[in-house]
Amino acid sequence: MEITSVLLKPLLTEKTTMLKDEAQQVAFMVHTQANKLEIKQAVEKAFDVKVEAVNVVRRAPLNRERQGRVVGRKPGWKKAYVTLRQGDKIEFFEGV
Repeated sequence: MEITSVLLKPLLTEKTTMLKDEAQQVAFMVHTQANKLEIKQAVEKAFDVKVEAVNVVRRAPLNRERQGRVVGRKPGWKKAYVTLRQGDKIEFFEGV
């Protein structure tokens, strides 16, 4: 898998903001077939930081989404918590 297609978008929630401040962790939505090594390489290349650890969480697809008479499904996705080396930082919206 190409490194440019691994990271889909950063996840910015209250929980990830607290993790960023307290534990040097950043969360990303990643491609469902990406592994930890590919995620680590993609983050290091894209943001010029050193990664200490990568933890991944998979969300199963939801089969029952209803819009009137139409029943659909939501696809599953994968989230990666990336722990950065002490002193490294990824800034998304600082200084705006």
